[in-house]
Amino acid sequence: RINILGALKPEYFPWLITFFVPDFFGTMGIILGIANRGGWLDEQGNMPGIERCFKVDSVSTVTGSFCCMPVMTTYLESASGVEDGGRTGLTSLTTSILFVLMLLFTPLALMIPAVATGPVLTFIGLQMLGSMKNINYEDISEAVPAFIAVAMTIFTNNIANGLSLSVLSYVILKLASGKRRELHPAMYSLAAFLVYYLSTLL
Repeated sequence: RINILGALKPEYFPWLITFFVPDFFGTMGIILGIANRGGWLDEQGNMPGIERCFKVDSVSTVTGSFCCMPVMTTYLESASGVEDGGRTGLTSLTTSILFVLMLLFTPLALMIPAVATGPVLTFIGLQMLGSMKNINYEDISEAVPAFIAVAMTIFTNNIANGLSLSVLSYVILKLASGKRRELHPAMYSLAAFLVYYLSTLL
Protein backbone atom coordinates (compact mmCIF):
# COMPACT_ATOMS: atom_id res chain seq x y z
CA ARG A 1 0.00 0.00 0.00
CA ILE A 2 1.31 3.45 -0.90
CA ASN A 3 1.75 5.70 2.14
CA ILE A 4 2.62 9.17 0.86
CA LEU A 5 2.13 10.90 4.21
CA GLY A 6 4.37 8.33 5.86
CA ALA A 7 7.13 9.14 3.38
CA LEU A 8 6.95 12.81 4.42
CA LYS A 9 8.07 12.14 7.99
CA PRO A 10 11.04 14.29 9.12
CA GLU A 11 13.35 11.27 9.37
CA TYR A 12 12.91 10.60 5.66
CA PHE A 13 13.72 14.18 4.61
CA PRO A 14 17.43 13.46 3.90
CA TRP A 15 16.40 10.65 1.57
CA LEU A 16 13.98 12.92 -0.29
CA ILE A 17 16.75 15.49 -0.72
CA THR A 18 19.15 12.80 -1.90
CA PHE A 19 16.72 11.79 -4.64
CA PHE A 20 15.58 15.30 -5.57
CA VAL A 21 18.91 17.09 -6.00
CA PRO A 22 20.53 14.62 -8.44
CA ASP A 23 17.34 14.46 -10.47
CA PHE A 24 16.84 18.24 -10.62
CA PHE A 25 20.41 19.35 -11.23
CA GLY A 26 21.21 16.39 -13.44
CA THR A 27 18.22 17.18 -15.63
CA MET A 28 18.97 20.91 -15.70
CA GLY A 29 22.61 20.43 -16.66
CA ILE A 30 21.88 17.92 -19.39
CA ILE A 31 18.96 19.90 -20.83
CA LEU A 32 21.03 23.08 -21.08
CA GLY A 33 23.97 21.18 -22.54
CA ILE A 34 21.85 19.51 -25.20
CA ALA A 35 19.94 22.74 -25.88
CA ASN A 36 23.24 24.49 -26.50
CA ARG A 37 24.22 21.87 -29.09
CA GLY A 38 20.80 22.16 -30.69
CA GLY A 39 20.91 25.95 -30.83
CA TRP A 40 17.85 26.40 -28.61
CA LEU A 41 19.36 28.81 -26.08
CA ASP A 42 18.61 32.53 -26.21
CA GLU A 43 21.16 35.34 -25.93
CA GLN A 44 21.18 35.07 -22.12
CA GLY A 45 21.89 31.35 -22.24
CA ASN A 46 18.36 30.41 -21.17
CA MET A 47 16.17 27.84 -22.83
CA PRO A 48 12.62 29.04 -23.59
CA GLY A 49 10.04 26.48 -22.49
CA ILE A 50 12.46 24.57 -20.24
CA GLU A 51 9.62 24.07 -17.75
CA ARG A 52 8.03 21.58 -20.17
CA CYS A 53 11.17 19.45 -19.98
CA PHE A 54 10.98 19.44 -16.20
CA LYS A 55 7.31 18.49 -16.28
CA VAL A 56 8.07 15.48 -18.45
CA ASP A 57 10.98 14.53 -16.21
CA SER A 58 8.93 14.85 -13.01
CA VAL A 59 6.03 12.82 -14.40
CA SER A 60 8.49 10.13 -15.52
CA THR A 61 10.09 10.07 -12.08
CA VAL A 62 6.76 9.69 -10.26
CA THR A 63 5.50 7.09 -12.74
CA GLY A 64 8.73 5.13 -12.43
CA SER A 65 8.46 5.09 -8.64
CA PHE A 66 5.09 3.32 -8.90
CA CYS A 67 6.91 0.60 -10.85
CA CYS A 68 9.64 0.29 -8.19
CA MET A 69 12.17 1.93 -10.48
CA PRO A 70 14.93 4.31 -9.31
CA VAL A 71 14.85 8.01 -10.12
CA MET A 72 14.37 8.47 -13.86
CA THR A 73 16.07 11.44 -15.46
CA THR A 74 17.20 12.89 -18.76
CA TYR A 75 20.19 11.15 -20.28
CA LEU A 76 23.34 12.70 -21.70
CA GLU A 77 23.12 10.27 -24.60
CA SER A 78 20.30 12.43 -25.95
CA ALA A 79 23.05 14.70 -27.27
CA SER A 80 23.92 12.09 -29.88
CA GLY A 81 20.35 12.27 -31.21
CA VAL A 82 20.55 16.06 -31.43
CA GLU A 83 23.89 15.83 -33.23
CA ASP A 84 22.32 13.54 -35.81
CA GLY A 85 19.49 15.99 -36.49
CA GLY A 86 16.85 15.02 -33.94
CA ARG A 87 14.67 18.04 -33.16
CA THR A 88 11.20 16.68 -32.32
CA GLY A 89 9.54 14.25 -29.94
CA LEU A 90 9.63 11.62 -32.68
CA THR A 91 13.30 11.06 -31.84
CA SER A 92 12.44 10.26 -28.22
CA LEU A 93 9.52 8.02 -29.19
CA THR A 94 11.71 6.04 -31.58
CA THR A 95 14.35 5.64 -28.88
CA SER A 96 11.78 4.49 -26.32
CA ILE A 97 10.40 1.88 -28.72
CA LEU A 98 13.89 0.56 -29.34
CA PHE A 99 14.49 0.42 -25.58
CA VAL A 100 11.35 -1.70 -25.14
CA LEU A 101 12.44 -4.05 -27.91
CA MET A 102 15.90 -4.25 -26.34
CA LEU A 103 14.35 -5.83 -23.24
CA LEU A 104 14.10 -9.01 -25.30
CA PHE A 105 17.87 -8.94 -25.78
CA THR A 106 18.95 -7.83 -22.30
CA PRO A 107 21.48 -10.68 -21.87
CA LEU A 108 23.19 -9.58 -25.07
CA ALA A 109 23.24 -5.94 -23.97
CA LEU A 110 24.82 -6.89 -20.64
CA MET A 111 27.65 -8.55 -22.54
CA ILE A 112 28.82 -5.17 -23.83
CA PRO A 113 31.62 -4.01 -21.48
CA ALA A 114 31.85 -0.48 -20.10
CA VAL A 115 35.10 0.05 -22.02
CA ALA A 116 33.04 -0.13 -25.23
CA THR A 117 30.56 2.57 -24.22
CA GLY A 118 33.07 4.78 -22.41
CA PRO A 119 34.65 6.30 -25.55
CA VAL A 120 31.21 7.20 -26.91
CA LEU A 121 30.31 9.12 -23.74
CA THR A 122 33.72 10.79 -23.80
CA PHE A 123 33.10 11.99 -27.34
CA ILE A 124 29.66 13.34 -26.38
CA GLY A 125 31.22 15.14 -23.41
CA LEU A 126 33.81 16.76 -25.66
CA GLN A 127 31.07 17.99 -27.97
CA MET A 128 29.21 19.58 -25.07
CA LEU A 129 32.36 21.36 -23.88
CA GLY A 130 31.86 23.76 -26.79
CA SER A 131 29.66 25.92 -24.57
CA MET A 132 32.69 26.65 -22.38
CA LYS A 133 33.75 29.27 -24.92
CA ASN A 134 30.92 31.51 -23.69
CA ILE A 135 32.39 31.80 -20.19
CA ASN A 136 33.93 35.09 -19.13
CA TYR A 137 37.36 33.83 -18.07
CA GLU A 138 38.45 37.32 -16.98
CA ASP A 139 35.93 37.12 -14.12
CA ILE A 140 37.14 34.64 -11.48
CA SER A 141 33.65 34.43 -9.95
CA GLU A 142 32.37 33.14 -13.30
CA ALA A 143 35.29 31.01 -14.49
CA VAL A 144 36.07 29.07 -11.30
CA PRO A 145 32.49 27.78 -10.71
CA ALA A 146 32.37 26.65 -14.35
CA PHE A 147 35.64 24.76 -13.91
CA ILE A 148 34.40 23.19 -10.67
CA ALA A 149 31.20 22.05 -12.40
CA VAL A 150 33.19 20.19 -15.05
CA ALA A 151 35.96 18.87 -12.81
CA MET A 152 33.77 17.65 -9.96
CA THR A 153 31.29 16.05 -12.34
CA ILE A 154 34.19 13.98 -13.67
CA PHE A 155 35.73 13.18 -10.29
CA THR A 156 32.45 12.29 -8.57
CA ASN A 157 30.91 10.69 -11.66
CA ASN A 158 27.75 12.64 -10.87
CA ILE A 159 26.58 15.78 -12.65
CA ALA A 160 24.35 16.76 -9.71
CA ASN A 161 27.30 16.83 -7.31
CA GLY A 162 29.34 18.83 -9.80
CA LEU A 163 26.60 21.42 -10.22
CA SER A 164 25.91 21.58 -6.49
CA LEU A 165 29.55 22.39 -5.72
CA SER A 166 29.61 24.83 -8.61
CA VAL A 167 26.59 26.75 -7.31
CA LEU A 168 28.07 26.94 -3.81
CA SER A 169 31.39 28.21 -5.13
CA TYR A 170 29.54 30.73 -7.31
CA VAL A 171 27.72 32.19 -4.30
CA ILE A 172 30.86 32.26 -2.15
CA LEU A 173 33.01 33.90 -4.84
CA LYS A 174 30.38 36.51 -5.67
CA LEU A 175 30.15 37.46 -2.00
CA ALA A 176 33.93 37.42 -1.53
CA SER A 177 34.49 39.63 -4.59
CA GLY A 178 31.90 42.18 -3.51
CA LYS A 179 29.44 41.31 -6.29
CA ARG A 180 26.50 40.33 -4.14
CA ARG A 181 24.21 42.47 -6.29
CA GLU A 182 24.68 39.93 -9.07
CA LEU A 183 23.17 37.22 -6.86
CA HIS A 184 19.45 36.58 -6.96
CA PRO A 185 17.99 36.39 -3.41
CA ALA A 186 16.92 32.81 -4.08
CA MET A 187 20.57 31.81 -4.47
CA TYR A 188 21.13 32.12 -0.71
CA SER A 189 18.34 29.67 0.07
CA LEU A 190 19.55 27.36 -2.68
CA ALA A 191 23.10 27.46 -1.31
CA ALA A 192 21.89 26.53 2.19
CA PHE A 193 19.81 23.74 0.68
CA LEU A 194 22.83 22.38 -1.20
CA VAL A 195 25.03 22.49 1.88
CA TYR A 196 22.52 20.22 3.59
CA TYR A 197 22.39 17.92 0.56
CA LEU A 198 26.18 17.59 0.33
CA SER A 199 26.37 16.91 4.08
CA THR A 200 24.15 13.85 3.58
CA LEU A 201 26.78 12.41 1.23
CA LEU A 202 29.56 12.50 3.85
